[in-house]
Amino acid sequence: MVQFEDASGFKGEADRLISPASEAGLLEVIGAASQGAVPLTIAGSRTGLTGGSVPQGGWMISMEKFQRLDVSTGRAIVGPGVSLEALQAAASRTGQFYAPDPTERTASVGGNIATNASGSRSFRYGSTRRHILRLRVALMDGRVLEVRRGCKVDFAVALIQLPNTTKNTAGYPLSPGMDWIDLFAGIEGTLGIVTEAELQLLPKPADVLAGVVFFVNDDAALDAVEAWRSIEGLRMIEYFDCNSLAILRQRFSETPSNAGAALLIEQENGDIEFWADHAPEDSWFAASDQDRERFRRFRHALPEIVNDTVRRRGFLKLNSDYAVPLPRGREMLEYYHTRLRERALDYVIFGHIGDAHVHVNILPNSEADFKAGQELMVEFARRAVSLGGTVSAEHGLGKRKTHLLEIQYTPDQIQAMKDVKRRLDPQWLLNRGNLFAAME
Repeated sequence: MVQFEDASGFKGEADRLISPASEAGLLEVIGAASQGAVPLTIAGSRTGLTGGSVPQGGWMISMEKFQRLDVSTGRAIVGPGVSLEALQAAASRTGQFYAPDPTERTASVGGNIATNASGSRSFRYGSTRRHILRLRVALMDGRVLEVRRGCKVDFAVALIQLPNTTKNTAGYPLSPGMDWIDLFAGIEGTLGIVTEAELQLLPKPADVLAGVVFFVNDDAALDAVEAWRSIEGLRMIEYFDCNSLAILRQRFSETPSNAGAALLIEQENGDIEFWADHAPEDSWFAASDQDRERFRRFRHALPEIVNDTVRRRGFLKLNSDYAVPLPRGREMLEYYHTRLRERALDYVIFGHIGDAHVHVNILPNSEADFKAGQELMVEFARRAVSLGGTVSAEHGLGKRKTHLLEIQYTPDQIQAMKDVKRRLDPQWLLNRGNLFAAME
């Protein structure tokens, strides 16, 4: 048995680890698994937070050898094993960039497609799904399906009402006449295995202005979010609560001591004089690559510290991925803070406030804290859905969060998803345990 673990600390094991070097080799593995009814778990760099790439028996297929990376004007042809960092670097050398910007740059492109990842620039550019031009997908019946944007699913699917949020990656976004690409992006490896993707690249803007704007409290920060959402060229609005800033001062001592909240912003072709007139005096602004990189490290240091803290304390990561409609963002954030303080838990809240999608991270100090945190995460999911939101905006549900699917969808809607699963994977072998807790 081979043991595995993802970034959340979720563990599992497989009977075999297989790393095919070609599509033909992958199809041989699929054929053998189908014949022997062996479950297959597909993995990239295992940077996920929900256990989606962690096997619970069967065979693990690593896509690490699928490393094709060809960049041309407006597009890149990419193997699923290519890292986001490598893709961005190759695009940058040609004066282009790939718009999705998940926090973990070592994540694989295949994993990003599997979860329909988004990240901080989703405020302007949306999720991975929007930037896929073509996919090659190996199916369990031995076929390889090549589909471009506009190729429609060739069988009937139900209509599932989606939440009124800017981001959603919970379950299958079923709609009659939908594109194959829209189906395959975000299905967490449960319907097919992506072997190649053609992704849209955009011209790099001539200038990007970045800033970290500090506020005395949440109300002031949220007032700014509402005022700034419509600013032309704004591509990022990221939030840090007071607890996040307290942690970040460990590495960034220059963080103002009186700040109770902060927003990280990026604007293409921005005017620094505008921001000087509309932001508190102790805010940070920069137009240079060096200072923008410093702000990126400021943003990315927080989940790194949180992950290290939780691991050091000996617990699995407890984090939310819920989003609500934009008008309910303030209400949801206030609810998070109120309930977490009532339960006296150690926590931070940060993330994509521009999309009303922030991440609650609980840092348990005891088993009692961990249990209370689990209960609150379910409570928060129900609250988000009651406000018209989603239980997963960008991370997927994997194996750790399958219980949340029934909070967002009715039994009939979940059955409609399972019908699609059964059609493309009748033996229920692909990424078994992801999305659906029970095999059918």
